[in-house]
Amino acid sequence: MVDEFLELGVTGINRFSNEVAEEWLRDLSGKKGIKVYKEMRDNDPVIGAILFAIKSFCRSVKWRVEPAGGEPDQLDDAVLVKSCMYDMSHTWQAFISQILSEMLPMGRSYHEIVYKRRLGPDQKDGSKRSKYADGKIGWRKLPVRSATTCEGWRWGPDGSLQGMIQQAPPDYRTTFIPIEKALLFRTDEDLDNPEGRSVLRNAYSPWHYKVNIERFEAIGIEKDAVGIAVAWVPPKVAAPPANDPDRAALIQARDTFRNLVKGLKRHTKDGILMPLSYDEKGQKQYDLTLLQGASRQVGPNTSETIQRHETRMMQSVLAEFMMLGVQKAGGSYALSQDKTDYFSMAVTGYLDEIAEVMSYHAIPRLMALNGRRSGDYPTIVHSEVKRVDPSKLATVIQALSGAGMPLFPSPGGSLENWVLSELGMPEINFEEAGDGDGEE
Repeated sequence: MVDEFLELGVTGINRFSNEVAEEWLRDLSGKKGIKVYKEMRDNDPVIGAILFAIKSFCRSVKWRVEPAGGEPDQLDDAVLVKSCMYDMSHTWQAFISQILSEMLPMGRSYHEIVYKRRLGPDQKDGSKRSKYADGKIGWRKLPVRSATTCEGWRWGPDGSLQGMIQQAPPDYRTTFIPIEKALLFRTDEDLDNPEGRSVLRNAYSPWHYKVNIERFEAIGIEKDAVGIAVAWVPPKVAAPPANDPDRAALIQARDTFRNLVKGLKRHTKDGILMPLSYDEKGQKQYDLTLLQGASRQVGPNTSETIQRHETRMMQSVLAEFMMLGVQKAGGSYALSQDKTDYFSMAVTGYLDEIAEVMSYHAIPRLMALNGRRSGDYPTIVHSEVKRVDPSKLATVIQALSGAGMPLFPSPGGSLENWVLSELGMPEINFEEAGDGDGEE
């Protein structure tokens, strides 16, 4: 007879010891991959623009706490969570920014939960200092644990993640941070991989080719500007005879000239010391000339190739709208709107991940520490990434009203406040203003 409550299979994630081995490309596996993604994030202007755009979209949203219901205890729980969000040693916005800075390029962001007893603002001990003196437990801080310091993961006998193993400067002491005391934000949860998947993963191939093409382009420009150095030496210096008694000196001379032509560049203090020697016919035995290269205009068009790879990098994160209007990349306003909408949908997914982790992991633990174990907890939600076009919103409202749909006043003023928030206007407290129907 089958036990209905027994888990039989596993996710199938490829792991051994404390390491995940899902990445098949060796250059992107483990700490080597972390270094590559860090280089892409810090050095490439297109990657930097993509990440900046995502973070800018995320900064534009508003965060709020929604109570689980209208009961007094449920409303009090929501007030407690909101007070904890804005009573940490860092701001809530800084916390969101840190998650995105780590999660987007690295695939995940691991944050340790540090609690405090709220004993008022006058406490000398930072672990107890708070805006509030109610004795409740709140979040002191939610600091990130960088992926560059991750030495692996620990799993339980049933395959569940137990936590992260960290080894960080300055003392490089090995520390285990259990998952019960942490929050794990991921861009992708395929196979329940704790390392997630970098948003730059599919941009790696075009980035790799682009970087190398730019390097070759710079070398070609330098060679065209300086020319190719050509050293003229006697035959026995170019190919020292095996039986020549001065073979060692000839090899040394050949290597000297070889290094000279390989490293010749134009600087403010350039100069070359050449031996003055003539053969029996009065010809120079040693000379150095510059062979000028052909114009690069007849060579391959590297600009188009580089732009093609940059476009593919942006397409991998639905950010190709950033190329509209750049050089020959044209496009209509409607096309720009459509592409921006797709990008907004992707950004919304990242924000949903943050909200869900906070709502399903951080808040229940916080409530339990404060004696609330009902399981019916408030949630953290965010506003829409893309604001509604005011003219379109007005047209829709007018059309619905004309069709006979009763819109205003709405119960509790919820619809009115939604319209105001979409227009960027302050909401109305209908409890203080009355029912909103104009009656005394």
